[in-house]
Amino acid sequence: MSDTQLHERFAPVFQRIAQGAVQREQERTLAFDAVGWLKDAGFGALRVPRSQGGLGASLPELFALLTELGSADSNLPQIVRAHFGFVEGRLVSQDRDSQAYWFPKVVAGQLWGAAMAERSDTTTNSVTLKPTAQGWQLDGQKYYCTGTLYADWIAVAAADGADFISVVVPTDAPGVTRVDDWDGFGQRLSGSGTTRFEQVVVPEHQVLRRFKPGELRAESYISAFYQLFHLATLAGIARAALRDAVEFVQGRTRAFGIPGQSSPRLDPLVQRVIGKLSSLSYAADSLVQATAQVLQTTHEAVLDGSISEAHYVDADVRTYQAQQVILPLVLEATSLLFEVGGASATSQVRRLDRHWRNARTLASHNPAIYRERALGDFYLNDVSPAAAWRAAQEQAVADHPEHASARDEASAV
Repeated sequence: MSDTQLHERFAPVFQRIAQGAVQREQERTLAFDAVGWLKDAGFGALRVPRSQGGLGASLPELFALLTELGSADSNLPQIVRAHFGFVEGRLVSQDRDSQAYWFPKVVAGQLWGAAMAERSDTTTNSVTLKPTAQGWQLDGQKYYCTGTLYADWIAVAAADGADFISVVVPTDAPGVTRVDDWDGFGQRLSGSGTTRFEQVVVPEHQVLRRFKPGELRAESYISAFYQLFHLATLAGIARAALRDAVEFVQGRTRAFGIPGQSSPRLDPLVQRVIGKLSSLSYAADSLVQATAQVLQTTHEAVLDGSISEAHYVDADVRTYQAQQVILPLVLEATSLLFEVGGASATSQVRRLDRHWRNARTLASHNPAIYRERALGDFYLNDVSPAAAWRAAQEQAVADHPEHASARDEASAV
């Protein structure tokens, strides 16, 4: 499908999602209906090749649609983030058997969530996978399980002794409990709460990957892919801030300091704010698309066998650089929009504050200060972000071998 065809296919769904966004926020109504509309429209199969029943979207096309979706409701791209990470992992692996098994489920509308992180005083992995007569048994608890409330499957990071294991389990499997206890002040509907596993039976074919202590994962652009998901969502929030500011101003008939009725839309100062918001939104959109093209180039190199370390370095560096610009840019936009309306813009009926709260919450998921330092190390010392990460992992294993199974979320796809 072309960009235009994809937009035409999903634009009505996005519009429908946008219509209920404020009400869902006010009532904290979980977005089951909205997720269902996306599934029915085949959104989850965007990256599955057409030859395997999917829509065959490129990465720039995917991230353009995610930005549109983020403008409609920024919870939705985050809800499906783990799903697209799972699909991308299958694409990158080029494991035909794995694709043949899992892609039909994706095309059928099934959705993946993730259970990677834990709330503890270390980054250790306390969820365990142990052998049983039925295959394997999964036990433990995860938090920040984004999207899992809405999912059909969960990608789980577990430990088998000192080994790191990635598995997938159905959300309706006996022993799986999903809890709606995410308490962040933003992204309140993303389903990022607790998931418990109590004697969950895991068949062998649901064990995806295993890493031995100290074994490093193969180079990949998946970490950059995950980060760009947040950046596309933030770009969508900037679009929403512009849209809502324009709508607010166009409906007003009074302005600060002017007696009687007036037209704020004709006020040069208000026009200046709208102009700035439009520029911030455009900049965020442009950076997301430019970075998505870098990832697309890397993906194509993986498929045609021309991949090199330089591709992966470029994907990480460009994504980190985009993050450094997009985060403050969108936070500025979501605060600046209040300059067009005075106190009436703070009405809870409009919930314009959700844009800043959601942007601030997303910006906190992967702290920018660490990426900024990594960029400095790269330019000053020619140490790539991946090399720095590997060195840190090796040192952590040497210092604390009991935590050797801890991994980042990209390892679980």
